[in-house]
Amino acid sequence: MTAAVKRQAPLKIDPATDELISQAAHFLGMTKKDFVSEAVRAYLEQRREEVRKGMIESMKVLDGSLTSSVAALTGLSPQKIEELGGVGDWEN
Repeated sequence: MTAAVKRQAPLKIDPATDELISQAAHFLGMTKKDFVSEAVRAYLEQRREEVRKGMIESMKVLDGSLTSSVAALTGLSPQKIEELGGVGDWEN
C-alpha cells in the first residue's frame, strides 16, 4: 500500500503581506515557503490554548447526529433547527 501524496496548495495573500514575507525570508536567509511554515508553527504554538478550547467546544457540539453537524456548519442552535423543521436523520 502506498501513502497518499499531498499536493501543495497555493496560498493567496495580499501584496503587502507577500512583501513582508519576501523581505523577512530574504533577511533570514530562507525561502518564503520555509519562512511561512516556521511562522505558522510559531503562531499556533503561541495560540495553542485558544485552539485547544475551540476544539473542545466543537467536540461538545458534535454528538454524531445530523442536527449537531448542521448546527456546527450553520451556527444555528439545535433548538432553532428543530423550530425550522429539523433535519431528519443520516439514513433519510
